[in-house]
Amino acid sequence: MAKHPGTASAPSSIDTLIDAVLADLEKTPKEISSVWFYDELGSLLFDSICELPEYYITRTELQIMRTHAADMARIIGGGAALIELGSGTSLKTRQLLDHLQTPHTYVPVDVSRRQLLDACRHLAHDYPRLRITPVCADFSRDFKLPSDILSARKRIIYFPGSTFGNFTHAQARHLLARLLAIIRANGSILIGIDLCKDIGILKQAYDDPVGVTAKFNINALRHINRELGADFELKNFDHAALWIDDQSRMEMHLVSKRDQIVHLGGRGVRIAYGEHLRTEYCHKYTQDSFEQFALETGLVITHAWHDPAHLFAVLMLEPRRLRG
Repeated sequence: MAKHPGTASAPSSIDTLIDAVLADLEKTPKEISSVWFYDELGSLLFDSICELPEYYITRTELQIMRTHAADMARIIGGGAALIELGSGTSLKTRQLLDHLQTPHTYVPVDVSRRQLLDACRHLAHDYPRLRITPVCADFSRDFKLPSDILSARKRIIYFPGSTFGNFTHAQARHLLARLLAIIRANGSILIGIDLCKDIGILKQAYDDPVGVTAKFNINALRHINRELGADFELKNFDHAALWIDDQSRMEMHLVSKRDQIVHLGGRGVRIAYGEHLRTEYCHKYTQDSFEQFALETGLVITHAWHDPAHLFAVLMLEPRRLRG
């Protein structure tokens, strides 16, 4: 689970949004895009999830950054443009900024303009000598980089969190290929990867005993009802978190508690008792499986940092041709 790079408001019209939701509901299994998680309530619920003792991802990665950011900064060196994908509040980035030698530019990329500008104001106050050039964009699509990074000594893409795991393998390959084109021959990608682990730990992280994750999942339907005029009955769905072994991923589902018809855009969609609506998948990797995946797009792992329990990894990738 991770903050998605897009939002449900990205398409240009209500009709486009309705068509997209209906198309997802026609799939087998039915789906609801995870972009619908993140209205105001959804964002608050996600923040609450990150504070849960069962949800290890955020605190574990932050621990890695606090412990190893100085080493990362030493390897990166001076004069680098730091481009962060899905920057949010830039909390983890501060660990790097505290250690980087004379960074050329910091380019936070986030789809939420309000959060992006708020974070930049705070950073500008705390790092008055840092050049900050925000970009409001969905990084899963092509976006334009600011021209002031052209004079940087090198480009470093920072992709924290476990968002990479939310992409299909085809999408992930395409994204890595785009990032490789951005960093060019002498740049690097610093990426967070959630590692394979005991299934019990994963299931508790995605189905906490307090039920916050369940509320977060069901909120996607509430969001669609409000924005698109659908009539999902929230009480008719249960939250489920499933481990899909042959795909090495956790999936979040909404399970129908009865036969029902949901109306959207003048159409009725039949949902059977026990039928699943998949809302998110979160791939987990071993370091070896991720390296093999990266090699397919011309990247190689040059450095790796882990927490003591090896729940999570922050990896540095470079173009493969530099290694030989």
